[in-house]
Amino acid sequence: MRFLVWFAIVFALDQAIKWVFLHGFSYKSGWIDLTLVFNRGVAFSMFAFLGEYLKIIQLALVAGLLGYFIGEKKIISDHAVALWLIFGGGCSNVLDRFTHGGVVDYVFWHKWFDFAVFNFADVMIDLGVLLVIVSTFVRRKV
Repeated sequence: MRFLVWFAIVFALDQAIKWVFLHGFSYKSGWIDLTLVFNRGVAFSMFAFLGEYLKIIQLALVAGLLGYFIGEKKIISDHAVALWLIFGGGCSNVLDRFTHGGVVDYVFWHKWFDFAVFNFADVMIDLGVLLVIVSTFVRRKV
């Protein structure tokens, strides 16, 4: 139950940050811009052609994975924090699709190269995946 707190923190914090950008905040500098962008696809705007179907597909994926992990208690116990980071960020992004028509992104790195626009939820998802990978390799070495 305590790991649901990680989910709630990630979800609420991501939605709060997005609210700030949805209400007009932006910042531009020489290497990073904080500006509102609606991503109608997934990473790097892939699958944007799916339109409205994308949010249904993602919702089904999140629900399916949650059901799988609930059935596989060992996975949750081994990677609880990482999974709740992933689900918190993922659910926040899926909510964006239903309420805003696309994921609310706002961080655009453009020093030395142009990178995709991303958000806090994306960082938490990446961090969760990294934690799962590191934890898996550490457990195998023991």
